[in-house]
Amino acid sequence: MALSSDIAATYRGPGKVIARLLGYGIREDRALAMLMGGCFVMFIAQWPRLARDAHFSGGSVGEVIGGEFATMIFVLPLLFYLLAFAAHGLMRLLKGQGDSYNARLALFWSFLAVSPLILLQGLVAGFIGPGLQLELVKLLCWLVFLWFGLSGLRKAYWGAQG
Repeated sequence: MALSSDIAATYRGPGKVIARLLGYGIREDRALAMLMGGCFVMFIAQWPRLARDAHFSGGSVGEVIGGEFATMIFVLPLLFYLLAFAAHGLMRLLKGQGDSYNARLALFWSFLAVSPLILLQGLVAGFIGPGLQLELVKLLCWLVFLWFGLSGLRKAYWGAQG
């Protein structure tokens, strides 16, 4: 299925998409591509906010974007691998059946599937700025990521419907 179709299907049933992705077998390249795709989308989503900040501070957009690039492309993936490692440990403590790839796939896919909301968050941050609207969109992003992540982990470790 196409990436955009899988993202749309995740909003209808995250567990079903994770089950299908796990059915392809252990594909570390696919998991890494999902993570890097999510990081790249998050980097792009920051541009409106960075342009706004540079405009109001009188700074250079290029300098700020360079720092953001380093964070999103080099640091954020490492944090996601640590999160997946911790999630795998927790799932094993809870008697879940599966290897660490299951946790990586579930969390990396969840991050990529939330990318439309991350783009919305970037637009709100750039065009509206700080305020209640931005905080509500951030909360929505986190809640949807948690929903996708927990549903994916449940499906990946217990095969439960979701």
